[in-house]
Amino acid sequence: MKKVGVVLLILIVGVITLGFVNKWYYPALPLDALTSKEALQKLKTSNQKIVEIGTDSNVTWYMTKNPEKGMLAVDETIKQFISRDGWEFNEKNGSGLFFEKNGERLIVSTEMWTSRYVLIKVPLNPT
Repeated sequence: MKKVGVVLLILIVGVITLGFVNKWYYPALPLDALTSKEALQKLKTSNQKIVEIGTDSNVTWYMTKNPEKGMLAVDETIKQFISRDGWEFNEKNGSGLFFEKNGERLIVSTEMWTSRYVLIKVPLNPT
């Protein structure tokens, strides 16, 4: 009977350890092609503040670290990132940042993935 308890304890510790190693405790990403562990690894190994984590049919997803300064700092990082392509920041409404270029409008939205990381959704086709 003691052997069963020891084996069960080892199994539980093994599963918990495996979960932490593979980052199972993070919420699901909006992309099926990438695991949380892979997305975090991309961000941690990059020298950029914002990294692309994937594209689906109509949006590109990016990730950034949420600095201690909070979402205002994230918004500023996004503004700099998007303006590299000639987009001019217009306004912020909720989690959406509105940009304009050549009569088109681009709405970039943010989503707190965890308290430490923010997902950024950029449409492929501006309106």
